[in-house]
Amino acid sequence: MRVLLDTVTFIWAVSAPERLSRAAMSTLRRGTTVREISVVSLTEIAVKQTRGRLAFTRADVATGIADLQLRVLPYTADHAMTLFDLPLHHADPFDRQIVAQALAEGVAVVTPDESFGLYGGLKVVW
Repeated sequence: MRVLLDTVTFIWAVSAPERLSRAAMSTLRRGTTVREISVVSLTEIAVKQTRGRLAFTRADVATGIADLQLRVLPYTADHAMTLFDLPLHHADPFDRQIVAQALAEGVAVVTPDESFGLYGGLKVVW
């Protein structure tokens, strides 16, 4: 199974794994799971950290990617084009990009955000 961690899931997996659901933890621990994080999440973390809204450093990100054995998924024009067809169930531009990316790639998103489940065709793990 291939999964895309949303930003908060990544942060929790690194700094507070007890906040992850059993299903999320089980999926992330499964040896056959291909775990990915979007470059969009890395951008979101950097923006929020720079603005003082998040205490999560570049070193935390690098360590988390290595420890969780994540692949970094680039954001492509195909992903951006998917945004044109997305209903406005979620106003956060970072989350909308992650939804679009997951739909374009055909991968599940690991997230506690219930609004992700409003997007038809998107599989959510939580």
